[in-house]
Amino acid sequence: MTELAAVLGRIDGELDNLIGRLFELVRIPSISTDPAYARHCDTAARWLANNLKSIGFSAKVVKTKGRPMVVAQHRKAGKAPHVLFYGHYDVQPVDPLELWDSPPFEPKIAGNAANRHLLGRGTSDDKGQLMTFVEACRAYKAETGKLPLNITILLEGEEESGSQSLVPFLKAYKKELKADFALVCDTGMWDRRTPTITTALRGLVGEEVTIHAANRDLHSGMYGSAAANPIRILSRILAGLHDQDGRVTLPGFYEGVPETPPDVLAQWEKLTGTERKYLKSVGLSLPAGEKGRSILEMIWARPTAEINGIIGGYTGDGFKTVIPAVASAKVSFRLVGDQDPKKIRAAFRNYVKSALPKDCKASFAEHGAGPAIRLDYSMPALAKAAAALNDEWGRPAVLAAMGGSIPVVGHFQTLLGMQSLLVGYALEDDRIHSPNEKYDLASFHRGARSWARILAALAA
Repeated sequence: MTELAAVLGRIDGELDNLIGRLFELVRIPSISTDPAYARHCDTAARWLANNLKSIGFSAKVVKTKGRPMVVAQHRKAGKAPHVLFYGHYDVQPVDPLELWDSPPFEPKIAGNAANRHLLGRGTSDDKGQLMTFVEACRAYKAETGKLPLNITILLEGEEESGSQSLVPFLKAYKKELKADFALVCDTGMWDRRTPTITTALRGLVGEEVTIHAANRDLHSGMYGSAAANPIRILSRILAGLHDQDGRVTLPGFYEGVPETPPDVLAQWEKLTGTERKYLKSVGLSLPAGEKGRSILEMIWARPTAEINGIIGGYTGDGFKTVIPAVASAKVSFRLVGDQDPKKIRAAFRNYVKSALPKDCKASFAEHGAGPAIRLDYSMPALAKAAAALNDEWGRPAVLAAMGGSIPVVGHFQTLLGMQSLLVGYALEDDRIHSPNEKYDLASFHRGARSWARILAALAA
């Protein structure tokens, strides 16, 4: 029997114990956003540190201004690669409690024989996910007495409440956390049979623009047509952000936007039914973005400009014939590739100002900015992880992107100079952040087996 086969056999034979340890962690109500649960976050951090010590890690709980971090080291694999594994132990609040089928912090196995799942807050996001990695390490130590890689583990306690302490912590512990690359488990699978590696995360620029016209609201019968209407001005400006083909019109907007490699596009095209199902599930049928691009390419690999809210004039019950003095809108830009958030913000503001009547003005408010994250498709670790997942699941891993963003991945890149390999086993129907959160038993079991295979592949 090979070393890896023995490790996989250990995971299979100890599955009940794996579930038992996860349930111990899930029973701790580590809700980070509510100060009433601060002591429970401390308890969860200590539980994890002690658990990691039990399998040979040097582990410690590090206090922050918010919830504590857990840092663990196992640096005994000689010249083997060094990886930083990231997860978070904090969870979302459970409200509304009455919508849970069972108490959220009393985990249990539910479902039928064909589809069993682990039910409880944090089973998927992210306690179950992080424990798949910990259990892979435990099985390796139990079978071989060692780990195939040098491993640092960072477990955060504020991911669900804004990660206020994360950046200062990364700066303070930069030397201790630096590794060849990071492993992040807070992602999911394409479907319950198809593993996924997330290769890109879009960046974000958030802007709020306010158009100022008259010095007070005006009667539309007395001033209609004669006075500038900021709602009309704003509507015209916002409508001009896109051309008839769905492309964003801001000068220089597409600088740094790469074309997705043909082989990756070909893989996405094989994900049959996506176009039809994606929009049908929300009551739509016609793609509204860039012409000539598939829906998957648009949401995974193309930049966007979207209007998220418009405010102006009288919006209460009934009717009021008024020309408002101001109108505002919230606009977000999702970025890809090497698009520069500062340049995008400046281009938008210049565009707005250039479209204003001379006697009107605009003011702006920032709502965050961050660059896109893109994994190098030629990264050796990517190919090794993909092959390991293929061995476990019996089908090629989808190399997917995410329309949203995971801030910690950007921080690893900018502060620690590391790329991240994002592999997770959550499913779309896991109901994370909602009542009756669950994690498929197969995701948990095969997730641990997958990490064991990935550790072996990365060490090869």
